[in-house]
Amino acid sequence: MKVIGLIGGMSWESTAHYYELLNQGAKQRLGGRHSAKVLLYSIDFDELATFQHANRWDEANALVVDAAKRLERGGADCVLICANTMHTAAPEVEAAVKIPLLHLCDVTAEAILRTVKKEVGLLGTAFTMEMPFYKDRLTQKFGLEVLVPNDVDRAETHRIIFDELVHGRVLPESKQKYREIIGRLIADGSEAIILGCTELMMIIGPEDSAVPLFDTTTLHCEAALDFALK
Repeated sequence: MKVIGLIGGMSWESTAHYYELLNQGAKQRLGGRHSAKVLLYSIDFDELATFQHANRWDEANALVVDAAKRLERGGADCVLICANTMHTAAPEVEAAVKIPLLHLCDVTAEAILRTVKKEVGLLGTAFTMEMPFYKDRLTQKFGLEVLVPNDVDRAETHRIIFDELVHGRVLPESKQKYREIIGRLIADGSEAIILGCTELMMIIGPEDSAVPLFDTTTLHCEAALDFALK
């Protein structure tokens, strides 16, 4: 079994789900007392989030690149950035280390294409929904048409993530707001919804959407296990 390197702490709430899903998956695939071989470097999220909200992306990306180098030196065979937004650093990570980066966007797009869906709604932080690094990769590399919520819904989606989910708070009223936002994306033509923030799986499930949901956290873990066990 290969060693899976995780760049976590963005937030630690979702990183905990990565660790759980990887170990559950290893046990399901291998049986017995098996668990995943995981090497984790956890970033201080407050430092990272400060850089993000100050539009200091070079410094934010540098934290992720440093983490990837540490994982490579520690013996990881691959690296996962356990956050959708911080795939802003993906090109720099790929240039900085020799081990493969399992790109969360690619893993998600490949799963969507297997269902023959082409028009997808994207939920995530404001950075993920508004900056080009994520949407452009889905469109240019995979031919998907990406819809994002309106200004008000984007702001509310972002607020719930940073004010509630990264602190482990899952509120019924916020779940209802997400259901309404998803409904509006479907009305606009979305054939599927990308849960493009690793915390969103904490609050949104299949029962909250009339179209398929693609949970990036779970898909990322499945791809990591495929890599580690092949």
